[in-house]
Amino acid sequence: MGFASMADRNALEAEMPWQDRDLPKTLFGLLSRTTGTFPDRPAVSYQIFSGPKDKAETLRWSQLLDRVTQAANLFRELGIGETDVVAYALPNCNETTVALLGAMVAGIANPINPLLEPEQIASILRETKAKVVVTLKPFPKTDVAQKVHEACRHAPGVKTVLEVDLNRYLTPPKSWIVPFLRPKLRGADHVDVKCFRRECARQPKILQFEDVQKDRVAAYFHTGGTTGMPKVAQHTYSGMIYNGWLGHTLLFSEQDNIICPLPLFHVFAVHVILMASLSSGAHVVFPTPQGYRGEGVFDNFWKLIERWKITFVITVPTALSALMQRPVDADVSSVKTAFSGSAPLPLELFRRFEEATGVSIVEGYGLTEATCLVSVNPVEGVKKVGSIGIPMPYTDVKILRVVDGQPVECGVDEVGEICISNPGVYAGHTYTEADKNRDLFHYGTHLRTGDLGRVDGDGYLWITGRAKDLIIRGGHNIDPAEIEEALLGHPAVAFAGAIGQPDAHAGELPCAYVELVSGSTVSEAELLEYARVHVHERAAQPKHMTILDELPKTAVGKVFKPDLRKMAITRVYNGALAEAECAARVVSVVDDNKRGLVAKLAANGADEAQVSAVLGAFTRPWDWLK
Repeated sequence: MGFASMADRNALEAEMPWQDRDLPKTLFGLLSRTTGTFPDRPAVSYQIFSGPKDKAETLRWSQLLDRVTQAANLFRELGIGETDVVAYALPNCNETTVALLGAMVAGIANPINPLLEPEQIASILRETKAKVVVTLKPFPKTDVAQKVHEACRHAPGVKTVLEVDLNRYLTPPKSWIVPFLRPKLRGADHVDVKCFRRECARQPKILQFEDVQKDRVAAYFHTGGTTGMPKVAQHTYSGMIYNGWLGHTLLFSEQDNIICPLPLFHVFAVHVILMASLSSGAHVVFPTPQGYRGEGVFDNFWKLIERWKITFVITVPTALSALMQRPVDADVSSVKTAFSGSAPLPLELFRRFEEATGVSIVEGYGLTEATCLVSVNPVEGVKKVGSIGIPMPYTDVKILRVVDGQPVECGVDEVGEICISNPGVYAGHTYTEADKNRDLFHYGTHLRTGDLGRVDGDGYLWITGRAKDLIIRGGHNIDPAEIEEALLGHPAVAFAGAIGQPDAHAGELPCAYVELVSGSTVSEAELLEYARVHVHERAAQPKHMTILDELPKTAVGKVFKPDLRKMAITRVYNGALAEAECAARVVSVVDDNKRGLVAKLAANGADEAQVSAVLGAFTRPWDWLK
C-alpha cells in the first residue's frame, strides 16, 4: 500500500486491529519466515574498508539464519536463559549482526557503545547483570578490546567474553602483520575468554531449545552511560516486530538495497533498518567498522552507492553536511529515498542534497524509549521540511500540557509535550529500574517523551525543543530551538547548540556554541550581532558565543548538550573566581545522580569560605576535587 497522506495511514489502521495482524510472535519466527521466502537473496553485507572495490562479505538469508541459530545455541550453552543478558561492545561487522540476533533469540541482547570509557561500560554491565560479553579481539588502531576487558574486571557478573577477530576480513599482507601488532591484555580473573566464531561453528544449525511463542523483553538499550549512570530501556519482541512491519509496509521490499553507516548499538540502525530488513527481506550494507566515522567513507560514499545499487540511504544531518562538501562522483540513480533522523534538518541542507542527487530526504522521528519509530514524512506525499511527519499507523500522538496537576490536550499548533502510545511503548515498564518509570506516562498509556512539539492543521508533527533543554531566565522559559534556528540561517554556520549558562542574578542566561561550514570564516562577535538581529525575542538573544572546531555529538549526530553545559559551567565559574581574585579553579564538571552537574574545584590555596563567597550565588553546586 502507498503511504502519501494521513488518509493512507488511517486506512492501514482501519484494515484491522494491530493484534490481529498475521505476524510472528518472536524474532526467530520472523527471521525463519523471511528466510523461507528468500533463502538465496542477500541479507547483510560488510566491508572493512571503504573503497568501492575493497573486499566484502555477504551473508544470504539462509546463511544468516544458520549463524544466528548457532549463536543462540552457544549462548544457551553458556547459561543464558530468557531473562539473562548477552552484552556486546562491537563496531559494525557481520558478527555484530549475528551476536545481536542470536542474543535476542536466546535471551536479552544489550548493545553497548564501544566508544564509552571502561567505567561507563562496567556500569552498564552491572546495571543489566550481563553474564556474557561479545567484543573485539585486540586489533591495531582500536582500544575496544582493552576497554571491555578492563570493564569486565569491575563487572563480577560477567562469566564469559567471546572475542571477534576482524583480521579475517583483511587480505595479505595486512592479515599476516596483524597478529604481530596485537596489544597485550590484562583480563579479569573471573572471566573465561573464548573465540566467538570458533565457538559458534561447533554448534548445530537447528535450534536446540524451544522458541517459546510469547512476547517478552528481548533487548536492553542504554539511553545514557556517558556519566556512568545509564538508563536502560526495555524492548519487547512485539515492539521490534512492529518497527519491522512499519519498514516493510511503508518503505522496503526484498528488492531494496539499504546502506547503513550507523552503529549497531543504536536503535536507528537496529530497529529502523535491521528489523525492517528482517521483515521485508531487504539487503543491508554496512560499510566499515565505524560507519560514517570510518576512514574514507565520505570520500567513497557515492561510489559505494553505485557498487551496491543502493535504493535507500539512512543518514543524519551531520553526515549530510559532510557529504554535501564532496562532489557526487558516481551513478546514484538507483537511490529512491533518503531517510534522515536524530536531529532537525536545516532547510538549506535539504535543498542542497536534493539538487545534488535528485533525491528528496524523508525526515522522521523516533526514540529509544518507544523502541524507535513514531512518525515520518510520507515517502510518496507532501514532505514538510523541518517537520517530523505524520504519526505511524497504530501510533497515537497527543500534545499535552499539565494544568493543575492534570494533563490537558493542546489545540492545533499549540506547543506542549509530545506523548505517544504505540506497540513499541512498553507502558509502565520502559526502564529496567521501576523508579525511573514513575511519572513517565500520562493516562498510564502515553509515554512522556520530554520533547516539546505541536501538531499542525494537516496532522504533521513538529518538534520545537526539549522540555529539559528549556533555558529558564529569571523564571522566563526560553526555547533553545529559536536561537539555534536563527544561527543556522547564517551561511557560515553548519551546526548550533544553545543552552543556559549559569548566572548569579537570573539563574541562567542563553549562550550558544556553533560549528562552522568547512572553509568558512566568521568571528564570534559577528555571530552575536547576527543573533541579536535574527533572534526576535530579546530575552532569548545569546549573551555568549563560542566557535568550536566540532560540536560534541552523539553517535547518531545529535548535538550533545551535556558537554556544552559542562563547558559553560567551567567558563562562567572560572571567570567569576578570577574576577574575585580567588585562586581556586574548576578542573572538571561531573554528573551526579542526585545533584545534577557538579563543578569539581582545585583549591590552589583558596579555602571553602572564599569559594562559597563567589560561587554561592549560582544554582549549580560545587565540590573540591578529590
